[in-house]
Amino acid sequence: MSLSVGIVGLPNVGKSTLFNALTEKQVDAANYPFCTIDPSVGVVPVPDDRIAHLAEQASSAKTIPAVVEFVDIAGLVPGAAQGEGLGNKFLSNIRETDAIAHVVRIFEDPDIIHVENRINPLVDIQLINLELIEADKQMVDNRLETIAREIKRGDKDAKHEETVLLGCKNMLEQEKFVNQYFEEQSDEDKKIIKMTHLLTAKPVLYVLNKDSSGENVDGADDDRWEELINYFREQDALYITVDAKTEIDLKSFDFEERAVMREEFGGVADDIDLLIQKGYQLLDLISYFTVGETETRAWTIPRGSTAPRAGRAIHSDFEEKFIRAEVVSSKDLLACGSKGAAREKGLLGLQGKDYVVQDGDVIEFKI
Repeated sequence: MSLSVGIVGLPNVGKSTLFNALTEKQVDAANYPFCTIDPSVGVVPVPDDRIAHLAEQASSAKTIPAVVEFVDIAGLVPGAAQGEGLGNKFLSNIRETDAIAHVVRIFEDPDIIHVENRINPLVDIQLINLELIEADKQMVDNRLETIAREIKRGDKDAKHEETVLLGCKNMLEQEKFVNQYFEEQSDEDKKIIKMTHLLTAKPVLYVLNKDSSGENVDGADDDRWEELINYFREQDALYITVDAKTEIDLKSFDFEERAVMREEFGGVADDIDLLIQKGYQLLDLISYFTVGETETRAWTIPRGSTAPRAGRAIHSDFEEKFIRAEVVSSKDLLACGSKGAAREKGLLGLQGKDYVVQDGDVIEFKI
């Protein structure tokens, strides 16, 4: 399945540098706003040690990991919701993604121009969030205007949609994201919200971009950092810290050399792999595996999928003609050494149509 995470933020916060670190695909990361006009797309393998161990155990000829798609979107500026700075185009690019990785600059560097001529990550977040909120207000108002005639005619579906949209509008007028309202709604109401394509209904991961070799705002005595962390706590927001520039610098070294260089950079962690995993989780996706001599492969499905729905990832026949599935957890299979040993210990069993697939399951479908 093809789901994507849009990389957004103000100009010159390191979005394209982060994209390059994620994908090793070169896009223009020049030091001026709007260097990225059309969104660049990168399909990135999801780091997962389980698939390598499963492939080794099965002596598989080929290994195919799960992937997640990242989209590098040009920097937003204040007024984007009113069309400033190619705003309409950029907002449209975000609308086409399924989740948002909001890159926030926490590094100090006078040579890299900040569009607001200051470094304050919380203010940057609030600027971008306000643009997304304003854009969504317009979307909701437009939709309410569209269904007004049906409501006057007494259309029950239109009336129900109006109720859901007014709930969204109430959140937006409080300058809150619709995703806080979304999780409390019924499946039917969630479908209505999804059909409106609201930016603030998407899950968000904040990516704090630092420079390990320079100055950053994450010092113990920096009020800007304390304000930022307090905001994340209040919003129950997800965030991760990365050093995109260092990751780019390390790409030319092999694995062992990178470990040495990380120590020289002050013990910089490999947060890019963690970011990819967080992006996968942000989309509420999990992986199950098929294992054999020909290939070991990770298949991507929405969390909560039943066995027949999971089979659809391979082919529609696996869903339509599903009889049962032979399932064992990857942890148990690796511990036992083979399916036969797992079966003898009662760890491999047959599951029916109601079985909800768990992350890391190894499955063989029977159709």
